[in-house]
Order: sequence, then structure tokens, then C-alpha cells
Amino acid sequence: MEIKKQIEKAKMGDQIAFTSLLDYYWNEVYGFMLKRTENETDAEDITIETFAKAFDKIATYNPEFQFNTWLIAIAKNVHIDMLRKKKSTLFLDITDEEDNQAYNVADTSPSPEDKIITEQNLSRLLQFIKELKPHYQEVIQLRYFQELSYQEISYQLQEPLSNVKVKLLRAKKLLAEIIHNRR
Repeated sequence: MEIKKQIEKAKMGDQIAFTSLLDYYWNEVYGFMLKRTENETDAEDITIETFAKAFDKIATYNPEFQFNTWLIAIAKNVHIDMLRKKKSTLFLDITDEEDNQAYNVADTSPSPEDKIITEQNLSRLLQFIKELKPHYQEVIQLRYFQELSYQEISYQLQEPLSNVKVKLLRAKKLLAEIIHNRR
């Protein structure tokens, strides 16, 4: 009964309800994907994307079905999409000429122009990150610039692991919207 209430609240945009549902179902979805992928990183990425998609589409959830079944179906589709992407990048048609060009590359280090472009892109990204609320800036900084694990971030912020994951998920989504709106 409590889960149904949380789902209804989440449908109305209640962030606490989202977090509650994520806490409740995270291990089930993650465990399912870990068995399928046999890779912790892939399982975690798929689980994060599953909850992101579920929360984006929660209004379409049909209460006639179990919520965890709906989440697992989303996770399966995310996994299939991931496999398709990996497969398409593995089997590219390469001509002999392109193959020879690949072997004749003299220097793979970035040119001065490449370095300037990279610095400019990083500078723009940092400006976009500064537009986020401070707590979102903090999780992005810890995860992507200090390269801390979710567990380390959880410990440092003294927040539950699931909150860190949701906060990072939201931060990335908000950052993507900011970047998209500036193009």
C-alpha cells in the first residue's frame, strides 16, 4: 500500500517519493542487471538510466502491473540498447585505404590547436556547471573531476548512497538541459 502511495506522489512530481522508490527498488534492478551483464559498471549504468527513464515516464506507468516488473522491463530495454550501441561500434566497415591510414598515423598527441579547443570546451563546460545549484555542482565535481566512486561520495557528503546516485542523475540531466538550451 505504501509503494502505491509513493508511486502516486512521484506521478505528481514529488522528488522525495522518487528517492523513496529508488531506495526501495535499486537493489532489485541492480542485482537483476548484474546477473545479466556480469559487469558492475554496466549494471550500475543501466540501473541509473533505468530509473531516469522510469521517472521521466512515470505518468505512463499502469498500476495493473507490479512496479518492479515495469522497472525490470525498462532495464531490459536499456540493456538491449546498450548492446546494440556496442555492437554497432565493434563492426564498422573499414576499407583497405582507411586501414592503411590508421597505421600511418605519425603522431597521435594533440596539436596545439586541439589543446586550445579542449581547454575552450572545458571552460564552457565549467561555466555550465556553475549554473547548477551548489549541491549539484558538488556531486559532479566529486564524481567527474575528483573521480570518486559513488560510495566515496556518499561517505564524504554523509548522505545515503541512493541519494548520491539520484542527485548525480538529476545533476547530469539538468546540465544536459542547460547545454542543449545554449546550442
